[in-house]
Amino acid sequence: MFDDLTAKADQRLQEALTASGARDPRTFYRERLRELKAANPTGYEQAVTYYQNELIPAVANGPLDPLVAWTEYGRELAESLAPGRTVSIDATGISSPYVCPAPPDHLVLHLPDDNGVRALLVGLPADLSPAQRATYDVLVAGKHKAPAT
Repeated sequence: MFDDLTAKADQRLQEALTASGARDPRTFYRERLRELKAANPTGYEQAVTYYQNELIPAVANGPLDPLVAWTEYGRELAESLAPGRTVSIDATGISSPYVCPAPPDHLVLHLPDDNGVRALLVGLPADLSPAQRATYDVLVAGKHKAPAT
């Protein structure tokens, strides 16, 4: 039965990705899960339980937009990995506190309270603006030099 729900949830997500042009967030959420498993096994188990009991049924059967549900899951993963705050960054590079759902053209990052930990990616727009790209490069990727032109 869970396999049927997962297939339906995957189909709904794929339809939402196709319709919106958004990027599939599962790739970077898998990385978050690997990090969480190593750093916080209890948090990892909670994330897996949420995935199985809440996320997949909600995406498969619920009225909730699959992209919104997955973004919320990614935000919860980030918070479990590194407590902090989540922000939404518009095309001009202006950040504001994250509010669900974030506009589809916003970059969503989780900023850990620990300044020694890089920002965690929660949501990517279909296309990053130059300001969003610079924000991503510095806060997530840790690049501190401008790319050669």
